[in-house]
Amino acid sequence: MRIDSKKWLASILGNAVRFDEPMSRHTSFRVGGPAEVFAAPESLETLISLVKGCEERELSYTVIGGGSNLLVKDAGIPGIVIVLKKCLSEISFREDQQAGIIVKAQAGASLSALCMKAVKQGFAGMNFALGIPGTVGGGIMMNAGTALGSMENVLESVTVLRPGGKIEEIQRKEMIFAYRKFGCKAGFKPALIMEGCFRLCPGDPEKLKKEADEILETRRKRQPIEFPSAGCFFKNPENGQAAGKLIELAGLKGTRIGGAEISQKHANFIINRDRASSADILALMELIRETVSKRFNVELETEVKIIG
Repeated sequence: MRIDSKKWLASILGNAVRFDEPMSRHTSFRVGGPAEVFAAPESLETLISLVKGCEERELSYTVIGGGSNLLVKDAGIPGIVIVLKKCLSEISFREDQQAGIIVKAQAGASLSALCMKAVKQGFAGMNFALGIPGTVGGGIMMNAGTALGSMENVLESVTVLRPGGKIEEIQRKEMIFAYRKFGCKAGFKPALIMEGCFRLCPGDPEKLKKEADEILETRRKRQPIEFPSAGCFFKNPENGQAAGKLIELAGLKGTRIGGAEISQKHANFIINRDRASSADILALMELIRETVSKRFNVELETEVKIIG
């Protein structure tokens, strides 16, 4: 990156910008090479100035959430990585006689925090997302969900930042949802998601708390949360067995390459068992794909986003 671009970034971001920042510090996998620029704007105004300035200077940028569904390659990420945790982290609730409970959660807010606040307030509808790590914005972009539900069941609108700095609200009727995908019918791709508006309903706080405890306990028992990972690595095929079951039937549980391992507890988790590199994880990913394809004629698609 040119010196003048670095000076501009430092001038608008101050201490909120770092150069050659290891992404292993910012992903749940705890792997990844350096981001050329790592920017964490502390206000909405700074965020808009940053995005507009990048477009004007033709500087590439990547917006990430909590880094929980992300694998950054060992070579790192060119351009600018933008995180929203400091400038877009508010969660608010209001009651609406017609719509029920309306929750506004900014993109950088923790998805777990949103779920737990809803439980504490006695608002039902978000328990499906309990235990899913990452941010609200990342959850929307991935249409995050479990067997109990997904974002499309509760999301009413999203506020987006359009190229050029224009802020726009997208209503539910204009959204497109698919398995682990979110888009807009108008066909445009927003610069970034700023906020999600969710419709919940009144519930019994004690029952919601009990349900939440049971969901989290089940996740603890079934998933290898004691090791760094990015959650389920592959999407479940549209038909037939789940990805984890296919990997297990292929006899791959416990297989290791370098410091990466296919979890013994849940075969759709690749874990960073012992100082794994991104290359270790990618090699294990390819082994899984090839083996499942040969055994079951099923082509597994990654749920984890791979960048760099």
